[in-house]
Amino acid sequence: MQAMTAEFHTYQDVERAVMQEVETHIVQGRFLTALGNGEFTPAQIREFALQYSYYSRNFPRVLGAAIAAVEPLDRWWVPLVDNLWDEAGRGNPKGYHSRLYRTFLESVAPDVEISDEHVPNYPVGEAAKRAVDAFLSFLKEATTLEAMAAVGLGSELFAGLVMGLIGQGLRHPNYSRERKVNVGFWMAHADEHEPRHYQLCRDVLVEFTEPEHLQAIYRAGVQIAMSEARFYDELHDEMKRR
Repeated sequence: MQAMTAEFHTYQDVERAVMQEVETHIVQGRFLTALGNGEFTPAQIREFALQYSYYSRNFPRVLGAAIAAVEPLDRWWVPLVDNLWDEAGRGNPKGYHSRLYRTFLESVAPDVEISDEHVPNYPVGEAAKRAVDAFLSFLKEATTLEAMAAVGLGSELFAGLVMGLIGQGLRHPNYSRERKVNVGFWMAHADEHEPRHYQLCRDVLVEFTEPEHLQAIYRAGVQIAMSEARFYDELHDEMKRR
């Protein structure tokens, strides 16, 4: 991992540094590599869908924690609330992200009972719990700038890329031998939601150009990004035990 004390001159330097870590530890990591190569069994894809369900349905809590962490000024909370509003389908129950995720979940785990609130009756593993807890714990102590950087650089910067790669990986013919995998949840995020969410955060973060600000933005972004990298690595291991 790039040193936390690396020198940055522009916000674009910070973006490149975080993306370099994401490329190494997530894009080229064990989970996405195995997924793209069609290496997982149907039981392992089922496990992935069930575990990621916890991570996905807890993301509104993450956004709520970020909103609570920032100053009560429009330029800080509005981009985060806009992201949260997308989770709620922008007011349309048919567009709730929990409901959209359910279409994927049902296509790979049709045997699992799912509640009316779209929660599967299935135990949550340690990887998903740790990832959510790490994000929430960070935001509990974060400054306003760190909270925006954590959501922006630590998640939304690369979320569209990673979710697109997951959607593409799930289209591997090995995963559709028994039934077609519904990847609508993944591709909707890749094509529309995440790039817009990041731009809203970026519009705020790019205003901070002092070296100490760039360092703070980088540290927050890379800490959360690498927490997500650990999530995928640990999830890979949990899946392989199935």
